Formats: sequence, C-alpha cells, structure tokens
Amino acid sequence: MKKRNLTQELVIIFWLFIFGSILGYIFEMIVALVQKGHFESRQGLIYGPFTPVYGVGIVIYYLILSNMDIQNKIKVFGITMVLGGITEYICSFAQERIFGTISWDYSNLMFNINGRTSLLHCIYWGTGGVLYAKYVIPIIEKFRNNFYENNKRIVTIIMSILIFIDISLSFIAANRQTERRNNIMPKNKVDLFLDKYYSDEYMDRVYCNKKEVSTKM
Repeated sequence: MKKRNLTQELVIIFWLFIFGSILGYIFEMIVALVQKGHFESRQGLIYGPFTPVYGVGIVIYYLILSNMDIQNKIKVFGITMVLGGITEYICSFAQERIFGTISWDYSNLMFNINGRTSLLHCIYWGTGGVLYAKYVIPIIEKFRNNFYENNKRIVTIIMSILIFIDISLSFIAANRQTERRNNIMPKNKVDLFLDKYYSDEYMDRVYCNKKEVSTKM
C-alpha cells in the first residue's frame, strides 16, 4: 500500500465500518425474512441499523486487500474466507465471555466450529471479499481525495461522536443486563439509570436474536 495520510485512512476506515454495519443489518433482515417469513431487526447496537461484526469484516477487507494483488481472485477468496471466519468466531466468543449471550449459533450446520462460524458462512465471507475487491476498492480509490473535504470532515466528526456514544451505551447496558441476571444490585446512579431506561424487556426487544448461554461471573 502506498504511503498515505493517516487521518485520511482513519476517515475511510470509519466510513467503511459504518457502511459495512448497515449493509450487514440489511443482509440479516433479508436472512430473517427468508428463514422466518417476516422481517426481524438484528441490530448490534441499541440505536441505529448497525450490525458491527460486518463493519469489522469490511474494515479487515480494506486493511488486507489494500496490500494484496486483488487480480488474483482465488487468493482473495481464500484469504477473506479465512479472515471472515476468524472475525466471526472471535466476535461470538467475546460476546459470550463478556455478556453470557450469543447472537448466532451455527451448531446445526455441517462443518461448523463450536457453532460460532461454519464453512458455509466462511464461503459467504470469501464471496464478499471478491465482490469487495471488484466493486468497492475501485470506488474508494476514485473518491479517496474527497473523503476529507471540509464538509465531509464535519459530518465524520459528528457521526463518530454519535457512534462512540452508541457503542459505549450498548456495551454498558448489555453489561448491566448481565449483572441483573446475576442478581447484582445497582451500585450507583448509572446502574439505576440503566435499570430504568434499558430494562430487560427493552434490551430483549432490541436484541431479539440474542440467546443467553451462560452466566458472567
């Protein structure tokens, strides 16, 4: 990868994360429609149509494929297939260890790894990598110098603040729900606020695809 402005790169990575998270949310909505016959929100944050595991995946696409010969489609497919599966596995593992829940379980599929990822989903990641290399990378390179124009800079700053708040609130609210499951009483005003406005009913409604699998100690 050519030497590039660090700030510009961070801006591109941020917007790729947002784009990937939204695209993942739409994809999961379609999957729910096919599987259950109706739309079902599978968002990963409390506010907004974001499924962050897909955002992380597309950022990994960018970081890896920017240093590769993307003309070799078999190599692109193989590498993104493996990295996508690893990303999915780590995200599932971290969610279970931190919150005692999982948002997907592929135990019913052949060639799955602890239900956290599977050969089928790795193939999806690899296919996504090929499509990313073919369609997304040329768009990024075409508009690279426009990512950090003054008007876009302001939007990026505002959006990054909102996403930071969303991620932080989603984390502490989910953590507080885990504490409630473990019968841990509120310790401060923040816990009382979370208990009031982000109750179990509210959290279960937002994360309707979440499944409790263990208790955090």
